[in-house]
Amino acid sequence: MTAPRISICIATYRRPERLALVLQDLQAQTLSPVQVVVVDNDANQSAKSVVTQFNTQAADRQGGFELLYGTQLERNISLTRNLTVSMATGDWLAFIDDDERAPSDWLQTLFDAAQAHGADGVLGPVIPQLPDDAPAWIRKGDFYSFPRLPSGATVPLNQLRFGNVLLRGSTVRAEPGPFDPQFQLSTGEDGDMLLRLIAKGAKVTWCDEACVTEPVEPARMSFEWLRQRAYSGGQEYARKALTGAYGPMGPVARAKLATNATVKLIMAGLMAVATLPAGLHHSAHWLIRAHANMGKLSAFSGVRYQEYSRV
Repeated sequence: MTAPRISICIATYRRPERLALVLQDLQAQTLSPVQVVVVDNDANQSAKSVVTQFNTQAADRQGGFELLYGTQLERNISLTRNLTVSMATGDWLAFIDDDERAPSDWLQTLFDAAQAHGADGVLGPVIPQLPDDAPAWIRKGDFYSFPRLPSGATVPLNQLRFGNVLLRGSTVRAEPGPFDPQFQLSTGEDGDMLLRLIAKGAKVTWCDEACVTEPVEPARMSFEWLRQRAYSGGQEYARKALTGAYGPMGPVARAKLATNATVKLIMAGLMAVATLPAGLHHSAHWLIRAHANMGKLSAFSGVRYQEYSRV
């Protein structure tokens, strides 16, 4: 059987050390990609030396993949991802974040799942890894994990995200963009693109065995970071809901969304106070839910929270 032609797309911003590690992981894949595309969204090209050094070392190795480098000067995650797609030539496109780590069977597992389920796209888990010195309330709260599904399950529309995904190249390239530049530095460009693919008939499934890991950076181990992420996620969900991405959204449905978010915001605030004696992680859980519902309500104003403006 002919090996699949897979390009791996990486959008990066000021993480040269992490990028070097993920490139090492990709070099060790049992199913080797034909190409890895790195697009740097840092105007100072902080990732360029990493790519140059990797290519220099690769010249002494047999086999491996083509490693390409590009720069997107304007700070915009969608434009950065779009450039990776335009530079990629593979029949399949895999996306991994610049701060993740991939086991050697990652790409093979994703591709096998796509073949087994006749899928146009496969999503896999991103497993957070806390450092040994993480605060106790952070460890107890499990704040960084995302829901997981049985392998072969259809991914719910409100759980579509990148970081670990394999997509049929022709399906992605047929979509204008394919990522919408209007998202600029706000989150949601990945789910938006996947929603559009699914609306046009693409089949996207889950593979729970195709795990990657993501070390949690010290700067993210704070309530401030968690509450802002929750606010951004809540706003992203509501923005998509208001555009009808999850189903018809008439005046009654809009009112119901706003009412539910308001009630949940109040209840979460009360629970944050009530559960504080049981532990800081319990109270933080409810405060984070409160901020998620604040984010939902903020979507009605039309103002987008710029999540990626945080450096």
